Amino acid sequence: MKLQRRLITGLVLAAWLPLSAHAQTVFKSHDTHPAGYPTVAAVESMGKKLDAATKGRLKIQTFPGAVLGQEKEAVEQVQLGAIQMARISLGVIGPVVPEVDVFNMPFVFRDINHMRAVIDGPVGQDLLDKVSASPARLIGLGWMDGGSRSLYTKKPVRSPEDLKGQKIRMMGNPLFVDTMNAMGGNGISMAYGEVFTSLQTGVIDGAENNPPSYFTANHYTTPAKYYSQTHHLIIPEILVMSKVAWDKLSADDQALVKKLAREAQLEQRQLWDKSVADYTAKLKAAGVEFIQIDTKPFYDATEPVRQKYGAKHADLMKRIAAVK
Repeated sequence: MKLQRRLITGLVLAAWLPLSAHAQTVFKSHDTHPAGYPTVAAVESMGKKLDAATKGRLKIQTFPGAVLGQEKEAVEQVQLGAIQMARISLGVIGPVVPEVDVFNMPFVFRDINHMRAVIDGPVGQDLLDKVSASPARLIGLGWMDGGSRSLYTKKPVRSPEDLKGQKIRMMGNPLFVDTMNAMGGNGISMAYGEVFTSLQTGVIDGAENNPPSYFTANHYTTPAKYYSQTHHLIIPEILVMSKVAWDKLSADDQALVKKLAREAQLEQRQLWDKSVADYTAKLKAAGVEFIQIDTKPFYDATEPVRQKYGAKHADLMKRIAAVK
């Protein structure tokens, strides 16, 4: 009888081990951006590479368009491990990793190329490592290009004086509201979903964002037809993984995921540049007037904001400024 039990046990183990070695793990990846958006497409590409490299053992399933919830709720699910990956803005990271807030300050980057050099280099890696080591239960995998944000208004803006009296929607962060106030306007904190109606009804006179978002949110169909290229905010976004899921991976799989995330970081910006060019052409065709301006007066006007919010990031700001 004992021999029979041993034989049965041995057969069960023999059958289970190969299956377990080839068990499939599917990582759910959240994004608030719609299907086809550069961040979504880059993660989808990453998933295909991961699938191929592990012969189907590890997969990524993308959930764009906030179908798994808005960002705050989705990140909480990532922290619990119910969602395994997410492309998120830095706003939810700042409370636990204050250093990332340095990227939220106006004109902290000279231009898009400067920002990319920073996130590709030691500063970018250091901040990813700080996210991973923080109590947030998130692993920083890589950065995504969110482009530069400029003004779109009902009246043309070429100088800070032109913003006087204009109510401009800003993201819900005192730093951003202070930025707009310093630039000459009246910063209004407002949820993104309320912007379209508020532009139509006159609750606000304008908003600010990158060209793809300006187009895909249909804000260009409102009376806000002037796009003044202030480039006042250049804020990268971050790709994170749940620490719960990360800790279940072998060291080799962790290294593979980080390698593919880096490739996604570089691939996403190519998709982003094409997206900006495409949407800029569509916006111009729809009657939007793009206004090239001298940004120095806006830079000078926001110096008090950098001093107020940047004092605690002084060393980090020096490192950023030194990047060529």
